[in-house]
Amino acid sequence: MQYKNELTNVLTEDHWITVNKTLLAKMMSEYMYEGMIKPEVAEKENGWLTCRLNINESKTYVYGAKRRLFDSFYVDPESIFIHQGENTVEATSAIDFLLDIQPIIGMVSETAGHLIKELNQTLLADLHLLSNHVSSDDLIDFDYAHLEGYMTGHPWITYNKGRIGFGYDDYLSYAPEQQNELSLSWIAVHKDSSSFQSVGEASYEHLIKEVLSEEDLRRFSNMITQQNVHENDYYLMPIHEWQWKNTIIQNFPGEIAKKVIIPLAESSDRYLPQQSVRTFVNMTHKEKHHVKLPMSILNTLVYRGLPAERTLIAPTITRFIQEIYEEDDFLKNECRVILPGEIASLNVDQQHYLNLPNAPYQYLEMLGVIYRESIYTYLEEGEQAITLASLHYEDHDGKPFVKSLIEKSGLTTDEWITSFMDVTLKPLLHYLYRYGVVFSPHGQNTILVLKDYKPHRLAVKDFVDDVNISDQPFEELSTLTNDLKKVLRSEPPEGLTQFIFTGLFICHLRYMSSVLERSDLMDEETFWSKLADSIQAYQSQFPELSERFQLFDFFKPELTKLTLNRNRMVDYGYGDGDDRPHASEFGKVTNALHQFAGKIQN
Repeated sequence: MQYKNELTNVLTEDHWITVNKTLLAKMMSEYMYEGMIKPEVAEKENGWLTCRLNINESKTYVYGAKRRLFDSFYVDPESIFIHQGENTVEATSAIDFLLDIQPIIGMVSETAGHLIKELNQTLLADLHLLSNHVSSDDLIDFDYAHLEGYMTGHPWITYNKGRIGFGYDDYLSYAPEQQNELSLSWIAVHKDSSSFQSVGEASYEHLIKEVLSEEDLRRFSNMITQQNVHENDYYLMPIHEWQWKNTIIQNFPGEIAKKVIIPLAESSDRYLPQQSVRTFVNMTHKEKHHVKLPMSILNTLVYRGLPAERTLIAPTITRFIQEIYEEDDFLKNECRVILPGEIASLNVDQQHYLNLPNAPYQYLEMLGVIYRESIYTYLEEGEQAITLASLHYEDHDGKPFVKSLIEKSGLTTDEWITSFMDVTLKPLLHYLYRYGVVFSPHGQNTILVLKDYKPHRLAVKDFVDDVNISDQPFEELSTLTNDLKKVLRSEPPEGLTQFIFTGLFICHLRYMSSVLERSDLMDEETFWSKLADSIQAYQSQFPELSERFQLFDFFKPELTKLTLNRNRMVDYGYGDGDDRPHASEFGKVTNALHQFAGKIQN
């Protein structure tokens, strides 16, 4: 029987209960934040609550929660019990809880059925992560590409490793936490059916010689000519083996029959998958480009394909972002922000879906590649890159990764966090305030560069999916081409502010502040006051932008609350629409930064 040994090693009852309790606490805290469950609460002391969630006349969940800023909660995984009749038992099933609250939140059975699968696959991945016993003290010296494999997934979305489309064999082979290096498969695609784009003067011929070895090029050349076609009529293109077996063969059989697509072989370099599953770091030659490939698996709200229109425009977006940097002294010489560009892309459409009105979006994202500059080519002597997501990671002894960094740096917690806020915020604020351009700087897109374990510089990646622009008539945006305007999302002021407020503050720093407080490193009021100080220090440096500080206001008493679990569970379900689901709006969130607003905002 396949995988019997693997399952026996990880799937024990004690571990199953452990991961369920952890996920159950996360579900309760996030569903409270998103307003899906509304337990009766009784105040205790030091911000702790006793929460009672009544399921029906005979069943009640009782648990302890800590009230936190931004209308958030931390639920203690060890405090959750079920009162049913005369009995009180420990709550140990995340999926039982899902079914209990289904009628309360108005989730249809079709959605609940698919969600059970996603939660089970998330729990199974959590079991595998539980077998990792590397300490935070050791992990702070790990290489960037390997560090990503130790992360536990999206901190807010509860079904964060659902990966619908993966079998268990695929999980063991391709999931980032498995840390398996792999070779990329390659195909040749006819130029008449594909589109290649690149930054500046970079040609396809130059790019492919950088990506493939001379031996790979010779092998692939021989394979193409053996098909009795003209080699110069084709582009070489990497694909993921999972995508080949599960998507490309099934959706492009005519193209394969007509030699529009010619299957070749694997290349010689070895790659390591990152947290997004579809982005790969070259481990044979770390200076070579990172490769982003479509994988038609459903994970954290969307299919992980490559939208055709954004793939086509990726190099142009890179040029736009990097030209701003090159002409701006603050970004280039003071912040020295790193912007690994998406310097080339190749896209292939499936014509039947392209010609189908309102085709499900997943079928328009199946075959493409984006080449991104390697973060390693930007690092200077003594610099170390870490994923921002690591700053809310805790090892199995409960020690935070960030605590190990602070100890090794020789700085106090106060000094380290102050430096972190300045390094992280200032380049993001400058792009927003000065140029009306915003990234989505969540933990996966944002890289912190350390020197001697201290915050030193910021790197931001993934322009093609997550760069957005202001809808205001800014002179700085007046030279944008129509092609860029068509693809980049144009947002009103609060919408643009949300990319930093929700993408960074709510989606990342909310969890980091909780880790710091629970480890007695820094209370959350001090943490958020330092963030406010950093914003206002930037504003003091650029008083000429005061009108834009009011336009993109991080100190308003309330902002629209965006939700990520409610999207799947209540709003979108698992419908196969023609557009990717977006964050849902639901009510308002009390903005803790409002209490720290200083004279610049008044």
